[in-house]
Amino acid sequence: MKKLEITHITRYSYTDTAQDSVNEVRLTPLTDNRQACYHHAITTEPASAFFTYSDFFHNRVHAFTVNKLHRELTIKMVSTVVTNDNDNIPSGVASPFEEKAMRLGDDFQNQHAEYLLPTSYTGLTPELKSYSDTISDQDISLYALLRTIYTTIHRDFTYDPSATSVQTTVGEMLQYKRGVCQDYSHFMIAICRDKGIPARYVSGYHFVGDLQGGSTEFTQASHAWVECLIPGTGWFGYDPTNNCEVNWRYIKLGHGRDYNDIVPVKGVYRGAGQQDLEVIVDVKLIE
Repeated sequence: MKKLEITHITRYSYTDTAQDSVNEVRLTPLTDNRQACYHHAITTEPASAFFTYSDFFHNRVHAFTVNKLHRELTIKMVSTVVTNDNDNIPSGVASPFEEKAMRLGDDFQNQHAEYLLPTSYTGLTPELKSYSDTISDQDISLYALLRTIYTTIHRDFTYDPSATSVQTTVGEMLQYKRGVCQDYSHFMIAICRDKGIPARYVSGYHFVGDLQGGSTEFTQASHAWVECLIPGTGWFGYDPTNNCEVNWRYIKLGHGRDYNDIVPVKGVYRGAGQQDLEVIVDVKLIE
């Protein structure tokens, strides 16, 4: 069990005055079987009142509007979360044949359809289908298959922040053979869905401070990974970017079908000027 403190600051600066800024913020860590959020606070400058609700995927959303004229908007989130390793390893509740028949059955497929259908990011191109077909799902447990999927993706692609953008699709990533955590996650989701495995996109943070020269404090960025549903066992997290299963270092904010469902901060405003965006994320191990 580890206790981590997350600070996430988003700052918009405008070249001209802005007004009527309407925003949605998905920056509340979830409480589930692997983590618990003990403290959470969101503030804005200019100050504003929040309307809070849960979206379709049960993510916590804070919505707010800044009506008055402003040249800068700052959104600050501070949370304290306790995390654990996921010790509930799938343990062969059925043979590989029975497990595959279960997840490809109509009842299971219909129940989890939203995590099986392609999206604008995860569309299955012929080239992607050919890549997926090279990963065999015959005579192998689903747990072992998922390990093969994320290790294969990690082997075949290069992490490169300059290669892609926030709009990059899995078809484009396959052409580039490069990408960032968003691309790796979308790619694994597409492969899983092609094989009838419900898969969802996860937004959050990955603590690596103690791996950076022994320091427990290290400025880092938001992260994305994948959760897949194993019938009879539950959802399990996998990180194809770092070639591992999710453990105590991962702090989950929320999940959806792809990045569009779980954008941390999004909004619109009225104004003629340009905007600059600055995001500062810090994750500290405090206990």
